[in-house]
Amino acid sequence: MTARLAAPIVSLGAALFVAGCTTFYEIPIETPIQPKLDVSAFQRVLVAGFIAGGTDDVDANLETVRLLRSQLRTKSSLRVIEADLLPLQELVYDAAGGSNGDDDRQSLPERIRDEKDLASFEQVFANVDYWRRIGEEFQNPLIVTGTVLFTPHQRSGFVTREQEVYDQFGRRRVQPVRTYMERKGFILRPKFVFIDGRTGATLYTESFREEVLYGAQQNTPALSSYFELMDRLVPTFLNTLSTQRVRGSRILLK
Repeated sequence: MTARLAAPIVSLGAALFVAGCTTFYEIPIETPIQPKLDVSAFQRVLVAGFIAGGTDDVDANLETVRLLRSQLRTKSSLRVIEADLLPLQELVYDAAGGSNGDDDRQSLPERIRDEKDLASFEQVFANVDYWRRIGEEFQNPLIVTGTVLFTPHQRSGFVTREQEVYDQFGRRRVQPVRTYMERKGFILRPKFVFIDGRTGATLYTESFREEVLYGAQQNTPALSSYFELMDRLVPTFLNTLSTQRVRGSRILLK
């Protein structure tokens, strides 16, 4: 046996010996993820309301406020303030009326259908005096607000899906098949704005985009799609202002 062949054989033998004498076991681990925003100065949070648009089948403003308040009650240390939703859209309309007789309300859309319409109302988040007054009213909380656009969506084209096939001996296997499909669903575009209730200044802003598509024959209610998409975003939202824990496992040798 040459020296060049001896080394690999010895290594393989050692590996087999170690594997034969080693016990593998799995342990659960939990890793904390620090929040993106320092909220230690706040004891209370006000989910104030959102400027929302898109489909008429879901009140995205009301549903988003309900969902976030519910999540914050159980998964953050902040006390959630129960209050009526702020009329943010009407506030922008009133401001556009003008105190000197000028009326810019005609430039604002009556219904928000897309991102361009939504952008016309985002000026409200820069109104520091307004948010400071809201903060004084509710004892200087962290204020959560923003925009939510929930719109129907359609797409057609080739998709790859898995198909079961059986050979002449009855053995099953799965193979990818490209198929032309027409699908429909929804796109959810929330933008979360975190405002300091003590100063009225914006502390942090984060935008998201999620979409879901179903087969053209599948009849999925809009509200179900909304919650399906929000379910993907809520962990990231919560991680903005509270420590979250990611659970997993590791394999150890004994």
